[in-house]
Amino acid sequence: MRWPELERVLRREPLRYEVTSQKGSHRKMVSKAGYPPIGPIAFHDSADIPGGMIRKILTRDVGLTEEEALGLL
Repeated sequence: MRWPELERVLRREPLRYEVTSQKGSHRKMVSKAGYPPIGPIAFHDSADIPGGMIRKILTRDVGLTEEEALGLL
């Protein structure tokens, strides 16, 4: 998975995140659905994201269970 794909996952239902600030490639995101704010995260559009990083963002930062996170991917 690449960063633009992860950003699409974060933006769609049920998470509904939007970028609130950006400095270079680092973005902060806030959820309209009440999930915790995340970031700053370095979004490098052409870079592959390691699986552990995806898990960390969706489970520890957003607060989803692993099952909920897998259901969004």
